[in-house]
Amino acid sequence: MTKSPNILFFFPDQHRFDWIESRPEIPVRTPHLDALANRGVQFNNAITPSPVCAPARACLASGMEYDQCGVPSNGFNYPLDGWTVYRSFRQAGYNVFGCGKFDLHKATPSWGLDGKGSIDAWGFSDGIDNAGKWDAVRSGAEEPKDPYMNYLHQNSLVQTHLDDMYRRRGNKVATFATDLPEEAYCDNWIAQNGIDLLDRCPDDQPWFLQINFTGPHDPWDVTHRMKATYAETEFPSPLLSSRFSAEDYNQVRQNYSAMVENIDRWLGVYVDLLQDRGQLENTLIVFSSDHGEMLGDHDRWGKSLPYQSSIGVPLVVAGPEVGAGLVTDTLVSLIDLTATFLDVADLQGPSDMVGQSLKPVLSGQTEAHRQYVRSGLGDWRLVYDGRYKLIQNFEDQSWLFDLEDDPAESQNLLAENPDLVEELQRFLGAHN
Repeated sequence: MTKSPNILFFFPDQHRFDWIESRPEIPVRTPHLDALANRGVQFNNAITPSPVCAPARACLASGMEYDQCGVPSNGFNYPLDGWTVYRSFRQAGYNVFGCGKFDLHKATPSWGLDGKGSIDAWGFSDGIDNAGKWDAVRSGAEEPKDPYMNYLHQNSLVQTHLDDMYRRRGNKVATFATDLPEEAYCDNWIAQNGIDLLDRCPDDQPWFLQINFTGPHDPWDVTHRMKATYAETEFPSPLLSSRFSAEDYNQVRQNYSAMVENIDRWLGVYVDLLQDRGQLENTLIVFSSDHGEMLGDHDRWGKSLPYQSSIGVPLVVAGPEVGAGLVTDTLVSLIDLTATFLDVADLQGPSDMVGQSLKPVLSGQTEAHRQYVRSGLGDWRLVYDGRYKLIQNFEDQSWLFDLEDDPAESQNLLAENPDLVEELQRFLGAHN
């Protein structure tokens, strides 16, 4: 009997689609992600169903589109009576582990000092749920409310962290280094938690591990070691931006890249660990993100917007029954990972789940997957067919962009293309 595959899911926060080494226009270094892509599949057109933390993660947990996930904004918690992919894995006998920033109870600061708060209800066997960067500071400056701030309090590092974060507050281009030691930097602490969770897993049982990094989400806090790694690197300027100086933009992009490279470094650590344990060949490894980051494009920062910098995410998959070195432009939604996880483990999801398994694409049987993908937040909705993107109710109007001829999304073609608009409108409320 073949042992069920393990699943390792690297899930950074706010890692935009083009910030990987295989995109030659961006001088960021992600050698371990590239190595993963060389023995797996790289998806160039992966889109989040909603470009903000809690809704995106709710869509992933449920395999549902934004309008059906039950979490319309960061002001809502994932309904505890809702189905989750994690619960299905645990019921099937998997050890289901998770660590880092889950953001499934974004509206309620209820992590617990041990990070066990709601993980059992979501379906995890064990895990450590910590607050995001600003949530941790807001909730735990005087008394910790999550395990990361508790760790800093216990190690006499909390004031160092608070002083650093308060200096950054309200300053989008604050790029100085934090004085936290390497082991206390949040993403490093999270990654070590994941290794500790794997150490507690019996060798004869399959596991699912999701690592929710807090980076490369702003603020642009990096360690002194990380700061030095891009000190001399020049990055392309943001698209259609003029608010800050070229040097300010470049330093932000240096720090952002250092956070991305640090997460990539941990990917290499995990791959080596699985190799040493004899588990690499039976582990599906997936690298993606909940949404992107504008990084100054259109004079915007963060996410929540329908531009590609905000909705586009990286996606690389490697492991058993996955073809090697495949690169595809097929359209993918983050909710398709939910269906894929279930499919590779031979499990079933709810009949109304709309995520679609990528297994046929991963095996090289086909490149056909979706005709279009959707995303939304608040009042706006978009549909994207791989070239044209129709956005409705964004900034009180509708937009049509041709991403092939206008990747900067600077020219609204709505008025000149009524037939195309009508065709795309039909997909906004459909399921494919």
